[in-house]
Amino acid sequence: MIVCQCRVVTDRDVDAALSDGARTVSAICRSTGAAQDCGSCIFSVKKLVSQHLEQECTHLVADGAAS
Repeated sequence: MIVCQCRVVTDRDVDAALSDGARTVSAICRSTGAAQDCGSCIFSVKKLVSQHLEQECTHLVADGAAS
């Protein structure tokens, strides 16, 4: 799915940036180019980052790393 129409950034691009170590919305935007023009995609980027970090946290808890 295209997240940023202006720079043609997809959800896969965001996932790749997260896999490469980006952990903030601003880091994702710098890495992918999203939200650099009109900025209307920022909410979609935030949602994807939040979902990824939530999943990551859930995996840590499930693995017992959070105890």
